Amino acid sequence: MAKKKHLKQSDLVTYYMDYVLTHNQNPKTVYAFAKAHNFEEQKFYEFFSSFESLEESIFEIFFSNAIQVLEQSEEYQTFDARNKLLSFYFTFFEILTANRSYVVYALHSDKQHLKAVKKLRPLRSHFKVYIKSLDIKTLDLQQEQIEKLMDKTLNESAWIQFLITLKFWLDDQSPSFEKTDIFIEKSVMASFDIIDTTPLKSLIDFGKFIYKEKIHKNG
Repeated sequence: MAKKKHLKQSDLVTYYMDYVLTHNQNPKTVYAFAKAHNFEEQKFYEFFSSFESLEESIFEIFFSNAIQVLEQSEEYQTFDARNKLLSFYFTFFEILTANRSYVVYALHSDKQHLKAVKKLRPLRSHFKVYIKSLDIKTLDLQQEQIEKLMDKTLNESAWIQFLITLKFWLDDQSPSFEKTDIFIEKSVMASFDIIDTTPLKSLIDFGKFIYKEKIHKNG
C-alpha cells in the first residue's frame, strides 16, 4: 500500500488521540506510530519534534478552536470582560467535554503531576494573553511598577482559577457536567467581585478628601 503523502497536522493529532485511547498507552516510537498509520516517519517531524510536543499542541488547539468560535459571535463582541470570560469558559469546557476521554487520559495517565502540567504550557501562555486582552480593570494607582505587579498577579490568579476549574470538571460526576457550569459561573462572578475597584476607589477618594481638608485647615 502506498504511503500517505498529503498529511496535515490535524491528521497526526487525530491519529495520536485515537491511538492512546484505543491502546491505553502512548505509541512506543514515532517509527511504529507512522507505520501503523501508513505514512513516512519524516512526515511526523515536519509538524512535531516528539510525542510530547504533539501532546502540548492538543490543548493549544482546543484553545484556538474556542477562541475561533467566540470571535465568530457578534454578541460576544459586545460583552464586557466578565461575560467574555464566562463565554470562553463555557465554550472551552464544551470542547473539553467533546474530547473528555482523551483529556482524562492525558492528565491522569502521568502519575507525576509536573508531567501533566507540562502538557498545558502552551495553553497557559495563550490563556494569559487572552486574559490580558480582556483589559480587566484594576485599581489605577498611577505607579507603573505596582500596576505591572497587579497585572502579573491578575494573570497568575486567573490561571490558577482555570486549573481549579479544570480539576473540578475532571472530578465532576453530575449529568452533563452541570455542576461544572455552576462552578464556572459562581467562581468567575466571585473573582470579578473581588477585583471590582469601585468601593475601594470610593474609599481612597474619601481618604484623599479628608487628608486635603485636614492639611487645608492646618494650613
